[in-house]
Amino acid sequence: MQDTPTDHTFRTTAPWNRGKLIGPKPPLKAKEIWSIRIRLQVSQRVRDLALFNLALDSKLRASDLVALRVDDVALNGRVRSRAAVLQRKTGHPVQFEITEHTREAVGGWLEKQDLHKGEPLFPSRVNWRRSITTRQYARLLGSWIRSIGLDPLAYGTHSLRRTKASMIYRRTGNLRAVQLLLGHTKIESTVRYLGIDDALVIAEQVEIEMAEAAC
Repeated sequence: MQDTPTDHTFRTTAPWNRGKLIGPKPPLKAKEIWSIRIRLQVSQRVRDLALFNLALDSKLRASDLVALRVDDVALNGRVRSRAAVLQRKTGHPVQFEITEHTREAVGGWLEKQDLHKGEPLFPSRVNWRRSITTRQYARLLGSWIRSIGLDPLAYGTHSLRRTKASMIYRRTGNLRAVQLLLGHTKIESTVRYLGIDDALVIAEQVEIEMAEAAC
């Protein structure tokens, strides 16, 4: 009777996660944001600058970001200061602000490409009737990250979605506001997404209550 081979004798392929960084992708720091912006401005990558800035402001998932149409962010050629879109994942609307830097970048892109209402905001160079894909967006992000000396494998499209949300939470501690901005249906999702420990959130609230009681 032959011995039964152990499982490892059948393993002919490497583990799927070998050489890959697993876990939530970190947000960008302020100095990294400005480093990327400066490089995109100097190299006159108008589309990339508009896409990068809008990704930070909108805090949208990659699928929602690339699907934006011109009229989602602009009216009669003028970029709005606020916008709202329907999320594909949840079916719920989410609002976001468009800051001055982003309005300038998006306005420059609209003017350069002569884009109009109903057209994709970031059209594919292969077929201008269709938007760029999330894979194309991820590749662009990798090139931006690499240009400032960071490892592109350590970052992903969720890094840009998470960046401004993390900054808002650190400055305000307002989880509910961040939940609304990210379009999460449950605040627990926001806690996990930002990498906040539940115990830490509770401790912060208790500390405030104790301080009020002592007054």
